[in-house]
Amino acid sequence: MVAFIERATDDPIAHALLTEYFTSRELGFTGGTYRTAYPEPARFAPPAGVFLVVEDDDGAPVGCGGIRALGVERFEVKHLFLRPETRGRGWGGLLLRELEARAVAFGARDIVLDTNSSLESAAALYRSAGYEDVEPYNDNPNATNWYRKSLAGV
Repeated sequence: MVAFIERATDDPIAHALLTEYFTSRELGFTGGTYRTAYPEPARFAPPAGVFLVVEDDDGAPVGCGGIRALGVERFEVKHLFLRPETRGRGWGGLLLRELEARAVAFGARDIVLDTNSSLESAAALYRSAGYEDVEPYNDNPNATNWYRKSLAGV
């Protein structure tokens, strides 16, 4: 089993995971130069959002992800990351569902996210979780794909 631990985005453990995430994204990025922007802690603190660190059975941090409010009833998933050695265990789906549940608890009716087409397994996860393609809702230079999911009934 995994555990989801709330941490500030500037907490040393969360920051280290975000650094791994950004480094992996930069190395595999296609379509120009990857822009790194560490998240502002206040945007990922309740009730504006939450940032979670994923811990494995031994309590070791192995991933992270967060949500932040984009309005009263819309939240955005950001920085969903699991270390390569943990992938394929279903933990990405567990983390995504946990983030969605937290968004619902904050009053969200829908949730959005953006990603890059180079992240094919991420796109498959989002589609299997019920996310649908939408027009761009932001100007993120790293994104090529945008998704939305209604949280009614989640």
